[in-house]
Amino acid sequence: MTPVMPTRVLILGSGGREHAIAWKLAAEPGINEVVVAPGSFAMTAEPGVRAMPKVDCLDPAAAVMAARTVAAELVVIGPEAPLAAAVGDALRAAGFAVFGPDRAAARIESSKAFCHEIAAAAGVRTARSGAFSDAGAAIAFARDLDARGLGVVVKADGLAAGKGVTVCDDIGAAESAIRALTPSRDLNEAFVVVEERLHGPEASLIAITDGLDAIALPPARDHKRLLDDDRGPNTGGMGAYSPLPDLADDAVDGLLEAFHRPILAELARRGTPFVGALYAGLILTEDGPVLLECNARFGDPETQVLLPRLATALGPLLLASARGTLGAAAARLGLAGSRLPTLPGASVGVVLAAAGYPDAPRRGDAISGLDEAAADGALVFHAGTTRDPDGTVRTHGGRVLAVVGRGPDLASAAAVADAAADRIRFAGVQRRHDIARPRRIPTPATPVGAAR
Repeated sequence: MTPVMPTRVLILGSGGREHAIAWKLAAEPGINEVVVAPGSFAMTAEPGVRAMPKVDCLDPAAAVMAARTVAAELVVIGPEAPLAAAVGDALRAAGFAVFGPDRAAARIESSKAFCHEIAAAAGVRTARSGAFSDAGAAIAFARDLDARGLGVVVKADGLAAGKGVTVCDDIGAAESAIRALTPSRDLNEAFVVVEERLHGPEASLIAITDGLDAIALPPARDHKRLLDDDRGPNTGGMGAYSPLPDLADDAVDGLLEAFHRPILAELARRGTPFVGALYAGLILTEDGPVLLECNARFGDPETQVLLPRLATALGPLLLASARGTLGAAAARLGLAGSRLPTLPGASVGVVLAAAGYPDAPRRGDAISGLDEAAADGALVFHAGTTRDPDGTVRTHGGRVLAVVGRGPDLASAAAVADAAADRIRFAGVQRRHDIARPRRIPTPATPVGAAR
């Protein structure tokens, strides 16, 4: 049977992840138009893509009006903030097929305390943790972890664009991190989560789900720290790659059973089924994988390296997720098992960030070399750029671009990405040069990837 393809798709968002989704969907036979709201000038350079730049994707009423204007057969919500703002709820109430959870289910990301609560109820393995509305109690818990030699990670409870995490080198740093967070106005509500620090490389595993069935993209790895060798502050992500040398794609089935399916079942049991992309951030410890966090959408920058690896159409699966028919759609596409098929080879993405990122990103610096990078065979996804009337492209965000290289293996894909990234220049550009490459300085006592 022929898969059901949405002919008109509305994507909410304007970042690199949304650019990659638009790039993928616009190239799929049967999709006549992809509209991004607000989108960016760079997305409209993709054939079949147009933007609605005046739409505020955080405004539920504006999102519904945009969907009506384009007669969207599918709405894909890219970032986490619209999910937390109940944009998905409003679109569903208006009768649209929506890829993205309602606000209640999206709490799996918007509240780390809620994520731990759901994981515990579902029997999913996570770090030892506590959620606190009182700084004194949080500090006491951190001191107990430290006294037991477990290490401490401090996380802001709410959304923080991937940067609300402090991996603490000592108890003093943990206490400072806790005191730096602002308590909720509701003193009964947790504002901070304190966890033990786990050791091992991280992996991102994202599953498309309709609340019951789930099918996973291949694993990827995100590099959170700003600088080479995992130094510097946490960011929203400075690069990613797939496949992983230490987690084979065929391990996905077992990971879905251990993490995604129990969480989906618990959310459904509570009357808040999760529809969309359920992202499990895992750490691969010596004792096996452990859940660090959940996100309620496709990862960024993981999406930019994962979508180029897919060997199947994405549109029918996103529509089926929204309609609650994922299993039937997978069967129509000839997909067996719980994994999406992939093309041979590897994909590596390098993020170029603005001067001052992550604390105070500078905007307005002119960017050159974009055409040369594309001519080298790289994909260039725009996350934070604008274009002047004379055609000059400028920085307009913290993470500016994701430059993606593809090749038969990770080394060759990284070489393409790095060479193309070298072509792109703007004042104060920040990037890593070790994405998908082994650490140059072995430090056995330091975690390869720290809980974030």
